[in-house]
This record gives sequence, C-alpha cells and structure tokens, in this order.
Amino acid sequence: MSDDGFTVSILVGADPERAFQAFTEEIDRWWLRGPKHRFCPPYGEGTLHFAGDRERKLVEEHPDGSSFVIGEVLRWIPGELLHLTWRLPNFAANEQTEVLVEFAAEGDGTRVSVQHRGWDALRRDHPALHGLDRRAAAAAKGALWAETLTALRDYLQGG
Repeated sequence: MSDDGFTVSILVGADPERAFQAFTEEIDRWWLRGPKHRFCPPYGEGTLHFAGDRERKLVEEHPDGSSFVIGEVLRWIPGELLHLTWRLPNFAANEQTEVLVEFAAEGDGTRVSVQHRGWDALRRDHPALHGLDRRAAAAAKGALWAETLTALRDYLQGG
C-alpha cells in the first residue's frame, strides 16, 4: 500500500483462463451488490458487464435504461491480465484511477491480484477519499477490493 494505491490478491480454485472468464464474462453473477459495492442507485438493480469488442468498457446498466461507464479497457489478455481505467460517479469528467488485474497460476489454482492506483492524482478533499488521508483511503478501498475478490473466490468454488 502507498499513498497512490494498493495491491490486494487472493488464491482462487480455478485455472487462470477460468478465473479471467469469471472475472470478465460473469462479473455480474459474483460482484457484490449494495451501495458499498455498486456504483449508482438503485444499487441492487444494475447489471455489470464488459461491453464492446474492440473498445471494451466496464458498464453498469440500470432497468430505466441509464448506464454508467466505470472504466475503459486498456489491455485485455485472457488468462493473464486486465487493465482498465476506473472512475466513480463522483469523479469529474477528467478524473480517473487505474485498475490492473493479474491472473497467475499458483499450485492448483490462480492468484488473482488487483492493483488499484492513481489516487494521488485526486485532490486531497475529493469525495471519493471520504475525508480520509490518502493512506487511510487506500486501506479502505483495499478492504472493499478484498471483499470483492472473496466473492469471486466463493463464486468459483460454487459458494
């Protein structure tokens, strides 16, 4: 963890290709719901998915037809790497962070690691930091990613 970001990882019971597939193609099935984990109200009703073929984006779509683009994919290497920009609804148009998700074979499973960086580009009083200093905000965001990766692990283990 640093002022700029953090890395969180978890071991899942699947090979890298399957872990990548679940992370990308089945994201809405395992990603947690509610205001802590989803992006726009109503927090339990939106659907997460990667849209597009050439210019993929992570999108949350809502039953009323509205949508929010969470990020644009910078690199997509199945079974290895997913790199995307990342923004929250309270970000200004020119603000974003970056998420790098790596999938590495380890034993009979895969180590899924999320590095979320770029927080130092946000102003110190940015609402996404919730009034915390950068290190405390990174720890809080890291805890959210740990919950998210645990949900992925549980999903892959049939839980």
